Amino acid sequence: MTNRSEQDVEAASELIDARIEQLGDWRGETLAALRALIKQADPDVVEEWKWRKATNPGVPVWSHSGIVCTGETYKSAVKLTFMKGARLDDPSRLFNASLEGNTRRAIDVHEGDEIDEQAFVALIRAAVSLNES
Repeated sequence: MTNRSEQDVEAASELIDARIEQLGDWRGETLAALRALIKQADPDVVEEWKWRKATNPGVPVWSHSGIVCTGETYKSAVKLTFMKGARLDDPSRLFNASLEGNTRRAIDVHEGDEIDEQAFVALIRAAVSLNES
């Protein structure tokens, strides 16, 4: 028998799977690819589904000792928001959105964009390390 938290994680992963399938276009493919890189960077990352309400179906969230990043989808972008992004070194300049804030930073991925996978994995690992510090 599984405990409640394992059931929550499984349900969140299923909701993320469903969102990817529901999108059915480049945004779903992009979200799936970024998700795989997040899991590659941190095999212990926990998938969550947060901020669900009548006007919003919710948002995929990846956590490890706190939120690492969220994965929102819009008509023209997949947005990964790093909760402590302003405190992360980003030598490859992946962050391209929410740059004016004092806390968060985001990566907007548009159709046809290519992500520097090595830099992205390093950024995820740095976010996890910051959460653990």
